[in-house]
Amino acid sequence: MPASLEFRRAALVGAGLAAALTASAIVVACGGGSGHAASAKLSVTDSYIPLPAGASSADSMAAGYLTVHNTGGASDTLVRVSSPGAGSVSMHQSTETTMQEVDSLAVPADGTLQLSRGGTHLMIMGWQKPPAVGDQLELDLTFAHSGTITVEVPVKPLTYRPGS
Repeated sequence: MPASLEFRRAALVGAGLAAALTASAIVVACGGGSGHAASAKLSVTDSYIPLPAGASSADSMAAGYLTVHNTGGASDTLVRVSSPGAGSVSMHQSTETTMQEVDSLAVPADGTLQLSRGGTHLMIMGWQKPPAVGDQLELDLTFAHSGTITVEVPVKPLTYRPGS
């Protein structure tokens, strides 16, 4: 084989290899490689339960409020809430005219899920003992990807408003 043909072949192989390596570097830099995927990084703040009316009974219902912060690059979903101190805890969404139970609540990447009065909230039923101001109720928040986060939620006066 003539030297010029051999040189061309080597140059083409080298150019192809360089192109493949460049493309691989771009894919990895853009997050498309097999490196670690982004994940949710969750924390819970501002949790409270207003003392329900008729709280002298374990049969009373109460609403629960909190904020889930996600500082991670991936979204997650709150799929279940439970408590060893209550018979059931369900997630609800209020509108102007109704309140309906929902199966899950989204927690956006780099965002928050806020459970607040007049909107999305928890309904707590079947208390193990009648709630009183100052009590703490353990809530276990289960997320689709991040597992379970346990929070101690204080019972506050019915008129309590965060930040006031």
